[in-house]
Amino acid sequence: QSCLSRQQLLAAIRQMQQLLKGQETRFAEGLRTVRSRLSTIHASLAKAAPEPPPASCPALQAPADGRKFGTKYLVDHEVHFACDPGFQLLGSSTRMCQANGSWTGQEPRCAEISECSSSPCQNGGTCLEGLNHFKCLCPPQWTGTTCQYQAQTAPPTWSVTDDSAFSRQPRCAQIAQTQQCSCDPGFHMSGTASNGICQDLNECEVYQQEGGPRLCAHACVNIPGSFRCSCPAGYVLLGDGKSCEDIDECSLSQDNCTSGSTCINTGGGFQCVTPRCPPPAGNVSYVKTSPFQCERNPCPMESRSCHQAPKTISFHYLPLPSKLQTPAPLFRMATVAAPGRPGPDSLRFGIAGGNNRGHFVVQRSDRHTGELLLVQSLQGPRTIHVDVDMSEYLDRVFQAKHLSKITVFVSPYEF
Repeated sequence: QSCLSRQQLLAAIRQMQQLLKGQETRFAEGLRTVRSRLSTIHASLAKAAPEPPPASCPALQAPADGRKFGTKYLVDHEVHFACDPGFQLLGSSTRMCQANGSWTGQEPRCAEISECSSSPCQNGGTCLEGLNHFKCLCPPQWTGTTCQYQAQTAPPTWSVTDDSAFSRQPRCAQIAQTQQCSCDPGFHMSGTASNGICQDLNECEVYQQEGGPRLCAHACVNIPGSFRCSCPAGYVLLGDGKSCEDIDECSLSQDNCTSGSTCINTGGGFQCVTPRCPPPAGNVSYVKTSPFQCERNPCPMESRSCHQAPKTISFHYLPLPSKLQTPAPLFRMATVAAPGRPGPDSLRFGIAGGNNRGHFVVQRSDRHTGELLLVQSLQGPRTIHVDVDMSEYLDRVFQAKHLSKITVFVSPYEF
């Protein structure tokens, strides 16, 4: 009896095991089906819902009578503004897109600079406003650009000089009972027909007063019957007889720079420069790797301030003519990845210092390049310093900073 019941018990257990195995298989199949359905639903939903666009700010317009620099409206991007000549900027010259979708600063606008506000017209003259200039309407007895001369004492349009070369006897001929007199080219008949004299015409003054074409790029010198042009020191007159070209003292070895310094050619002259690396500070120290570049020595692993300091510092010198038309690109910064190493996936540019920051903006020209633009014209002679930095990021993590120290030598002349 006991033997039989034991066999029955084993058979029942085997039956239960078979039943459980079947249940287990069906449960696993059910799970697979549910998992497959969930994957299908997830895929179709992911396809239907587009990626959310990166956070951005509303588009900005250039102010009336002004310009806008920068076309990206994403978070942390900057847009810069400048006004046309004759206008001044009110509001913010730079605005940055914030994470909340709004711009920093105030909306810029360009207000006209009134040339007449300083009352330039003297002796009862009326000032008329023009674009970037003014004109005086003078009472009858006054003349000159600001009505500064009495009509009878106004400077003459031709030169009156005691030098005999500037006055000649006319050439006269008797034609049909009348005497006809004429002057050589460049001379002008003065006096009555009977006792006239040929006086030199001062072309330099005539063209200056009548607002005609500019005879000379620099200075006009009146000579009997004609004129000639002259150039300032450091320039040579070109073959057209009116244009001036800068003499490159550095390439002609006409400089007096010592062996430790470098000659930089500038408009009308030269400068001797000696770029120096910053002195050591804390864990940060630099070594000069070329005449115009310093590189940071390796940082201690734990020193965050050292890693934040510029990895390279480069020095650049730009000669510019006076009153250069803006906007003018002056300088370009780019990043280059080392072979086999991933380069930065984003760059940030900024003006880090200098003595006339308001004249410049930095804008990204493509993914790996930024450029420095001159947006306000510079009147020479003057020397301006501007520091531009470029920060590299990889997956939004700061990698390194590079600093460019730019010196602009503005010449006194527009050529």
